[in-house]
Amino acid sequence: MCVCVCIDSALSAPLNVTIRELEVNTAIVTWEILEGDPVIGFAITQQKKDVRMLRYIQEVNTTTRSCALWDLEEDTEYIVHVQSISMGGSSPPSDPVSFRTPRESEKLASTVSDQVNREEMDQVVQLSVFPLSRPGEQRDGPGSSAQCVSSLQTR
Repeated sequence: MCVCVCIDSALSAPLNVTIRELEVNTAIVTWEILEGDPVIGFAITQQKKDVRMLRYIQEVNTTTRSCALWDLEEDTEYIVHVQSISMGGSSPPSDPVSFRTPRESEKLASTVSDQVNREEMDQVVQLSVFPLSRPGEQRDGPGSSAQCVSSLQTR
């Protein structure tokens, strides 16, 4: 079986192809196109490194510049190419982008670490400054040393 693909020489290959929101079994691939390119869709090839099989995803009648990759295997390296599609055919493929999915245990450790960092950021010290009393002057309100000490709090 032979698949014939027409290359539209007027189209540029997608630029800045990036992998975002990388999870154990999913990822999002994003890209940009040159302004003015008559793009009506995209095609993505996704391949495990060193494996001859690949997944081909194609969508037309869309202006989206992202696509979800699913059913990925944990701790596996993948290679992705993106092509723009116009009425005249497809662009050349983008430069290849390689990425590796994390292990489930790495993702869990990362989630716990992120949660600890957010909790640490919530521990903000609030410092209130009050004018000090003059020597020999007694105050029970703002400015007394007891008030200054009690105004140091953590949230």
